[in-house]
Amino acid sequence: MAAKKPTSKSKKQKSAKGSAPDGDSHQAAGGELHQTAGGEHPALTTNQGLPISDNQNSLRANPHGPTLLEDFILREKIMHFDHERIPERIVHARGTGVHGFFELTASLEQYTTARILTEVGERTPVFTRISTVAGGAGSVDTPRDVRGFAVKFYTKEGNWDLVGNNIPVFFIQDAIKFPDLIHAVKMEPDRGFPQSATAHDTFWDFISLTPESMHMVMWIMSDRTLPRSLRMIEAFGVHSFRLVNAAGESTFVKFHWRPKLGLQSTIWDEAVKTAGADPDFHRREMFEAVEAGNFPEWEFAVQLFTQDEADSFPFDHLDATKLIPEELVPLKVIGRMVLDRWPDNFFAETEQVAYCPSHIVQGIDFSNDPLLQGRLFSYDDTQLLRLGSPNFHQIPINAPQCPFANLQRDGRMQMTQPVGRVAYEPNSLSGDSPRETPARGFRSATVTETGDKGRIRAESFADHYSQARQFFLSQTAYEQAHIASALVFELSKVEHVHVREAMVGHLQHIDPALADRVAAGLGFDKLPAPPRAAAPVQDLAPSPALQIIGKMKNTLEGRSVGILIADGSDGAVIDRIKKAATDAGATVKIVAPKVGGAKLASGLIQAADGQLAGTPSVLFDAVAVILSDAGAKTLSSESAAIDFVRDAFGHLKAIAVDSGGRTLLKKAQVKQDAGVVDAGDQGAFIDAAKTRRWDREKSVRTLA
Repeated sequence: MAAKKPTSKSKKQKSAKGSAPDGDSHQAAGGELHQTAGGEHPALTTNQGLPISDNQNSLRANPHGPTLLEDFILREKIMHFDHERIPERIVHARGTGVHGFFELTASLEQYTTARILTEVGERTPVFTRISTVAGGAGSVDTPRDVRGFAVKFYTKEGNWDLVGNNIPVFFIQDAIKFPDLIHAVKMEPDRGFPQSATAHDTFWDFISLTPESMHMVMWIMSDRTLPRSLRMIEAFGVHSFRLVNAAGESTFVKFHWRPKLGLQSTIWDEAVKTAGADPDFHRREMFEAVEAGNFPEWEFAVQLFTQDEADSFPFDHLDATKLIPEELVPLKVIGRMVLDRWPDNFFAETEQVAYCPSHIVQGIDFSNDPLLQGRLFSYDDTQLLRLGSPNFHQIPINAPQCPFANLQRDGRMQMTQPVGRVAYEPNSLSGDSPRETPARGFRSATVTETGDKGRIRAESFADHYSQARQFFLSQTAYEQAHIASALVFELSKVEHVHVREAMVGHLQHIDPALADRVAAGLGFDKLPAPPRAAAPVQDLAPSPALQIIGKMKNTLEGRSVGILIADGSDGAVIDRIKKAATDAGATVKIVAPKVGGAKLASGLIQAADGQLAGTPSVLFDAVAVILSDAGAKTLSSESAAIDFVRDAFGHLKAIAVDSGGRTLLKKAQVKQDAGVVDAGDQGAFIDAAKTRRWDREKSVRTLA
């Protein structure tokens, strides 16, 4: 079925770049210096010296059309970027991979011929890699960063790679800007730092000149980028894709992963201290969960919508800086993914796995999202360099688990041994060489494209602030305070005042109160003027589905409880707390001053899972402090013990204490509140441990 022609709105040939403030957008000519608002600059050219007229937009068949293969400027820029690092990934270098399976629970046969989405009950092997974006392979697990979430489905019809993030939107609208974005966020090239951090000038300079990034800025400054566990993140396919049914009719789809354990994040101070205590915190936690049989699980859900429905949205679904609120298009749960087997070898599997959005199966197709269109080229190109050969699909972790055959030959690391004289098609010399199969082979969705090709974005891409505003106003008051405080922290690291001012100007379009809070935190005497908005800012209905605190599950499953003990501790109390926490689904670890454990009041030796100095409370979701009077006195002069309870309180966690524990809290000047409970009331402790004491936060730190 042919897709609808673009609406009159989308036909308009009006640029919606919004990528530079008035007076600073320029066109290079002849390689000569030219004047902009920032002064004279050399003309931007290709590697062959050709001046570039537009570095913001890929060449498209029409404003809403697909990106064209003839765009040699895009291909040169992306290809050079793809080849900048050997052999480490340029982005998503630090990753954790786990084997598992996908099981379909509801058929989408009405919408697609893809068997993985139509055969209910079928289990399909998967390999999932979760990663940070900005840091190198040797960086830490817990920085404020986006998490990649890539799933390779080894389907009966070939491999399908769903390559997404734990955030449903992205910084940019067009793939041609991806090298610029990553160059800005990575270590500054003249000094080689900071590693795995956005709190520096080049990142915020780029963002301040790229209004389309404002929605993503709200997400990265939120608690979404400080996950408690890899098992507690949502994930999204980001782009709109198409499902194609047996009649050739297509329906747009967005893909979602929802964690069975629910969402949970850390707070900034906790994330920083966790990085110091255990740089591998997320990877270790995932490994221990899989080894213990506590297999991570996600629901797989889709948002389905037609072209007519898309035309009614107050945004353009082909714009990767926009999401479709669940209240507008509800999620339909169609399956689940369980990760149940750790790789046998990290390098062979987690490091060599190659994901490419262009790897799809019959019944799934692409939309004209210009960011997706560029990714379809970029990922394959990156793998050619990183893995050294077009034969990377023969590496076991990448190989399809269904029969595959073609007439591609040779190349580095060719592991198969083709026979016969024929390596082309059609041919009349071989009776058993591969042939095309029109009846069941892949067919693209039938879409009609009209319009004038050019480097121009649709006018419907011009609204850069409305969904950023919607996201911020959808958060709880606590989460809004975290966003404001994160912005103050990040911008305080920026040396150039004009960049700070520009960002506060953008915030005025998102929420004036947020701009006031950040300006006050930065010590501004007055608010900077906001930039001109390319489109009017809309007041969209708040979406509670965008929260974390409001969506946290009232459970201890997947959580961890630490019990601090010393010589003389009451073993019966320890056992009761341990049983209550374990029965509630938590893992429990005993922490003692010495790794050998402690002698209890009964005279028995209680083994320890961790030594106090190396097992701080940041590694747990709640803690219990069970000490004798003598033990409390001894630990009262131990800074690690003082920090253990002080950090637990400061990180808003539940604390169970006996009389000795209260002595340690008093020494640490930890106040009593509803989250500090008597160790004898295990039920109260378990209830308190299922959440954080958000109301405590204003008493322990200054928030913007």
